[in-house]
Amino acid sequence: MAGVNRVILVGNLGKDPEIMTFENGVKRAAISVATTESYKDKEGNWVDQTEWHNVVLWRWLAEKNLIKGDTVYIEGKLKTRSWDDKDGNKRYTTEVVADKITRLISRKDQAGSFGSPPPPTEAPEYFPERQTTHDQQSSASVDRVNEEPSDDLPF
Repeated sequence: MAGVNRVILVGNLGKDPEIMTFENGVKRAAISVATTESYKDKEGNWVDQTEWHNVVLWRWLAEKNLIKGDTVYIEGKLKTRSWDDKDGNKRYTTEVVADKITRLISRKDQAGSFGSPPPPTEAPEYFPERQTTHDQQSSASVDRVNEEPSDDLPF
């Protein structure tokens, strides 16, 4: 029977990504993502419970410009790997291997202390010869209302 190994997380980066580049040029980034859920305890007080997730990003995902505090959406799968520590003990870790990551809110946007956004720019005037003043537009529409219908079709 086939199984499903799918993880979806929405949380905040706990630290800047740790990026490694291997000899063959492949990049790997390790990030730590915090998810928090709230619930009421027996006394009716709100309790926040934070869970930390180790996430691995490979290749082009590792090149995302993420910083501590960013809110991210992650899709991936769980993977457990093992190794022997310096004392010869077998160690295990389970991590999320991401195949999709999207920054939902940048820390820069959240903090507001990184300066204000640049002022909006005006749209370019592609057809300046077609621009008319408000008075010209009003009189033109009145003229069109008073016109007799024409049998000349534009097509």
